[in-house]
Amino acid sequence: MTPDQLAEVMEATWPPARSWRHGPFLMRDGAGGGKRVSAASLADKWTEADLATLDAMAEPLVLIRETDADLDAALDARGWRIVDPVVAYAAPVTALQAELPPLSAFPHWPPLQIARTIWDEAGIGPARLAVMDRVTGTKTALLARLGDRPAGVAFVAIHGRDAMLHALEVRTALRRQGVGEILLRAAANWAAGEGASRLSLVVTTRNTAARALYARLNMQTVGQYHYRMK
Repeated sequence: MTPDQLAEVMEATWPPARSWRHGPFLMRDGAGGGKRVSAASLADKWTEADLATLDAMAEPLVLIRETDADLDAALDARGWRIVDPVVAYAAPVTALQAELPPLSAFPHWPPLQIARTIWDEAGIGPARLAVMDRVTGTKTALLARLGDRPAGVAFVAIHGRDAMLHALEVRTALRRQGVGEILLRAAANWAAGEGASRLSLVVTTRNTAARALYARLNMQTVGQYHYRMK
């Protein structure tokens, strides 16, 4: 998965409220939906004079990909700080599929109220749910259960033959009991049924527990990025 492919899938499966070009930058309005849909990113060759566009942002935030080393250095020199380094993982859906116990996780759309509640408990409120609503392609919410208790939730959407998982959350009291893996397996099962061949996701580097799970499932690192904030 190339950086350009990753960026395209991310944009399609977690879209901003609007986006537009301003010089060499792609600007985004996330309507409160978080950093990923609110950050500017580089779309063409730039010069020092173009940096005034970024300085003039109401809330200066730039997504820096692996190919943006020169821009990263320039913003660092201007005092922009690094925020939330992120790692992207991917794997063939066939490598993640598994038979799951009945009703351990099931796809549905629109999200059930209990799914919305679990997301809300994790700080994923109406603005981020609106991001999910904006997705025009095939999509689903997944609700996982542990015993007879609603335990976790995730959002999955498809672009081309790529499925991307977002907003995976497990209730605090039910963590470290396999719910995250159930959601990943369920996402792969659903994605395969919809014709996708690859499942990807992104996670902050500080989330070591999630990264250990992805490594154990043999998901491969396919990219990384971070934000610069003024």
